[in-house]
Amino acid sequence: MLLKQDTLSRIADGSVTLAYRRWKRPTVKAGGTLVTPVGQLRILAVDPVGLEDIGEVDARAAGWDDLGALRAELTRRSAGEVYRIAFELAGPDPRIALRQEVPEGDELQALVARVRRWAWAEDALRLISERPAVRAADLAGRMSMGTSRFKANVRRLKGLGLTESLEIGYRLSPRGEAVLKGLERDAD
Repeated sequence: MLLKQDTLSRIADGSVTLAYRRWKRPTVKAGGTLVTPVGQLRILAVDPVGLEDIGEVDARAAGWDDLGALRAELTRRSAGEVYRIAFELAGPDPRIALRQEVPEGDELQALVARVRRWAWAEDALRLISERPAVRAADLAGRMSMGTSRFKANVRRLKGLGLTESLEIGYRLSPRGEAVLKGLERDAD
């Protein structure tokens, strides 16, 4: 579920607690979480709803200035059902703390083994280590990979706490540096 920057800042200050989406099937589920740039959201409910059942208060809780604008957005596409998603900010992005946790012993070996299963991952870690703060498109080109695929792969590494996004490009976290050293040590 993508959220606009303005909406994210309003989620952070607590003024936005709902979202409405038209989906063929929901991309989030009640009880799940969603990591965003402002922190982790806890999904409280995902319910189908009729457009006529959405009121002004609901529109404002979803970050819209008026009900008409929300309804216009939801009717831009006709395929799918309208869903009301209720959420709360559950806390900071858990990957931030994970980045600082330097693995050792069995944990390090498990991460090294996991990274090795992804044919692209070791090269990506090495490239990011050698070229921090370089545009994703430039890094992707060096790996003969499309930019969107490269970014998706780096998100997998980020999910393990190995990389962090910068304003431009990426860098390895302390955790990522430890895993890269473990990969290099095992290769010797």
